[in-house]
Order: sequence, then structure tokens, then C-alpha cells
Amino acid sequence: MPLEFREAGLGDNAVDYLAAWEMQGRVHADVAAGGDDTVLLLEHPPVYTAGTRTDDHERPVDSGGAPVIDVNRGGKITFHGPGQLVGYPIVKLPERVKVVDYVRRVEEALIHVCTDFGVTTARVPGRSGVWLQADARGPERKIAAIGLRVSQRVTMHGFSLNCDVDLAWYDRFVPCGINDAGVTSLSRELGRDVKVTDVIPSVEKHLTDLLAWNDYVPTPDYEARPEPPRLNLIRPGG
Repeated sequence: MPLEFREAGLGDNAVDYLAAWEMQGRVHADVAAGGDDTVLLLEHPPVYTAGTRTDDHERPVDSGGAPVIDVNRGGKITFHGPGQLVGYPIVKLPERVKVVDYVRRVEEALIHVCTDFGVTTARVPGRSGVWLQADARGPERKIAAIGLRVSQRVTMHGFSLNCDVDLAWYDRFVPCGINDAGVTSLSRELGRDVKVTDVIPSVEKHLTDLLAWNDYVPTPDYEARPEPPRLNLIRPGG
């Protein structure tokens, strides 16, 4: 069955994170009961979301007024805000498909989206998401983040692709717990404005292709880099 794409709220209609979380729950229940696989596409007002592997030192000391919300996805802390396309694919995984294969397919779709806009990206084994190599413009840097949860073999949460997001928000915390790399956007790399609405047709095309579960040839990886180890800091009184 083809994916159903729903634009849940963009621009001035950006969706509050907790409201979108509730929306995901409703769609997840529907898909788990046999409903159509669905991808929610939206923007959020500024918000930091901390996955289950987030260490205390990675959280923003000063969040700039954006809430910091603990969520039930894997991974560490990240930022969502205007100028960033957030996608929540809520899809039933076929029995033969492992979760890691699903993640790689979403990454591959986003790699192809970047290619459509003239930005070369790939995976960095050991680190989720989509990356640019270090070059004269800057260090190795992430352009798309991925974090998910699977329940009843139906996915939740998903990805974020930086289009023309204000990158200053990332200076307030340790993005995805990785302090030896940077963060970027399509607009920054191309030197021109790339709006969220500009990328949606490409995102829909490549997610549809990759989540049809056919064989594909993955983009060659960049050099592997392990994620920084968890510090397991003890909370006061812990």
C-alpha cells in the first residue's frame, strides 16, 4: 500500500510538540489496527527533545525559552524549530524488515533529498543521521537527525531535516550528544534560502521509494566514528 502523507502544520501553523506527540499516538493506534501507513510532515515551534540516552550535561543550560521535553524515543537530545522539516513516518514494519534496515532506508531517502538540492551527504557508521564531510566550509556536520520508537512493529517519531532553521539554537546544547562535529542546513550549504515547503516533494518521492521495501543500493558510507561514551553522571541525591 502507498504511504499517506499528511501536512500536519507548517509555518505559522507549526504544531506544538506535545500536541504532535498525541497526534502520533492516535495515528499509531490506527496503523497498528490495520490502517494505512502514514507520514506526518510538520514544523514545530522551538523545542528541545531529550531521548532515552540523553546525559544531563548535554541538556541546555539556557534553553532560550524553548521547552525541554523528555520523550520515549531512542537517541539523545536534539532541537526542533521553524525552518526544519520534521517527518514522523508511522508505518508497519514487514516481518522480514529489521529496525536497523528501516533506519537506513530513512537515512537513504534523506541522502537522496540532499542530492536533489546539490548537497552531497552520506551516513557516518556509529552515528545516526545524515552528514556532510569535513571540508573548507567546516568540520563534519549533521544536516538531518533520526530518532525512533517501535511498538507493535509500528514506528513512531522519525526525522528532522534542516532547511533554513536558525542554527544558533544548536549553540545552547550538545546536539545528539556529539561535541566533536557541527550542525548545518541546506540553506547554509547552498548560500540561498531553501524553505521547508521546497523539500517536501522530494521527501515524499524518496520515502515512498525506500519504504516500498524493495532492494536498493545504499550510498557509500563515510569513515566510521563511534558515538561519545555515556558519562552516567549521578544526579544530585541519586
